[in-house]
Amino acid sequence: MGKKSNFSGLCRFLPQEFLDPNTVGSTAPHQAPPGKERNTETLCPTRTKYDATTLVPRYRTADEVPENLQKYFSQRKRYFSLYDQGCLLDEEGWYSVTPESIAVQIADRCRCDTILDPFCGVGGNAIAFAKTCEHVIALDISPVRLALARHNAAIYGVADRIEFILADYISFANAYLSRPHPARRIDAVFLSPPWGGPAYLACENPVSSDDYNAKLQGELEAHPEYSLSSIKPIHGADLFRLTKRISNNIAYFLPRNTSLNEISALLDKNENFITDDEPQMIEVEEAWMGSKLKALTCYFGGLVTGQEHLF
Repeated sequence: MGKKSNFSGLCRFLPQEFLDPNTVGSTAPHQAPPGKERNTETLCPTRTKYDATTLVPRYRTADEVPENLQKYFSQRKRYFSLYDQGCLLDEEGWYSVTPESIAVQIADRCRCDTILDPFCGVGGNAIAFAKTCEHVIALDISPVRLALARHNAAIYGVADRIEFILADYISFANAYLSRPHPARRIDAVFLSPPWGGPAYLACENPVSSDDYNAKLQGELEAHPEYSLSSIKPIHGADLFRLTKRISNNIAYFLPRNTSLNEISALLDKNENFITDDEPQMIEVEEAWMGSKLKALTCYFGGLVTGQEHLF
């Protein structure tokens, strides 16, 4: 893997040691995924080093929270179990961060050496990946959100295992792919691009399991299927195809009402079979919080159960 850089700034794009085979050996064998989670602990000196408390409001009570964020604040410890230790979110982070239990489940499925999180936001998924992967590359186009992500990672004691890069993913991917022999292999990519804000959401009232079918039917009637064309910054299908040039092992985090037909169509017809007798599968995992379906995680390549040999 090579040594980690001591660079601690946020405005670094495509670090030289990541791409230059003269700096890091490009023929090193791929390491097997770690067998268990890394030990982590909160380190107060690290928290101070990456403190970002002046960048956004720090809400401690519901009285301090704007009305449009009230429902998200009430779930703050679902987003970050260590919220009371100083975790920070900007407005977009409040409605886009992956709940911690879901992030942990995805990270467990994505165990590998190096994983790319190209839309890291305030760091919920990157923090979880840092506990199951050797190295996490976290991108975001917002310097504030990137600083918040590092701040939050420091609270969880994993900031030194995440490489934070201020960059847009399209430029990063094209630059990475333009190199004939990138020094560091990216083993898997977690795609969680902007969905278009909270407007995609269907009705929010929790229901019992007996009412599940009625709940889903009500959501479909209230909101049409979510199309990958609503993904930002480019069509979700184009985003997937670009990512597949980096790694076949993709976890695509999508709204719960995403069209399954569009998800199925992400694999080209000539990719539908691993061999003449073995079809290539897509695994769609529902992410639930209690009685509420939150999102879908779609696994491709070697991340699919039963297709680990493709990793």
